Amino acid sequence: MDTKAIEAHVKGILEAIGEDPDREGLRETPQRVAKMLGEMLEGIAYSNHEIAEMFGKTFDNDCLPESENAVIMRDITVFSYCEHHLALMYDMSVNVAYVPRGKVLGLSKIARICDMAAKRLQLQERIGRDIAEIISETADTPDVGVTISGCHSCMTARGIKNSNAKTYTTTYLGAFRDDAALRELLR
Repeated sequence: MDTKAIEAHVKGILEAIGEDPDREGLRETPQRVAKMLGEMLEGIAYSNHEIAEMFGKTFDNDCLPESENAVIMRDITVFSYCEHHLALMYDMSVNVAYVPRGKVLGLSKIARICDMAAKRLQLQERIGRDIAEIISETADTPDVGVTISGCHSCMTARGIKNSNAKTYTTTYLGAFRDDAALRELLR
């Protein structure tokens, strides 16, 4: 990420909206925004495969008979930025389920995968797809389901300004596509 270019552009935006970037409260704003974007968009630097490698800590699945149980993690909190308006997507809650096929993921790795996949300029639908693909690769299973609910400030704070609107998306891979009982685990 080119932080110096971001700083220059933020200064230009401040000037374009009629602010004085040299006034006390704004002097360090370009640097703070560049640092913030580096943190909040960290996932841009990695492919789904690289995220899978980064958080691929698994354990042998010696306690769950294959195809008999699913691992489910609910209410993983993430945020992201809409690629259309650079607007915040917030109050996002991710539910992930997968059917182990010989190995299970470390639980914290599931949350870390969700967090890193969201730290990109995104669409909510793509976040779910990215998470599902990464979990599938990392856990070595084709059977993954992801649901996401979230608010989008491009809907709540601008445009229609509907502050109660929530978006719900689902991504189903493998058995989750055809098995209503598996999909029900994500509700």
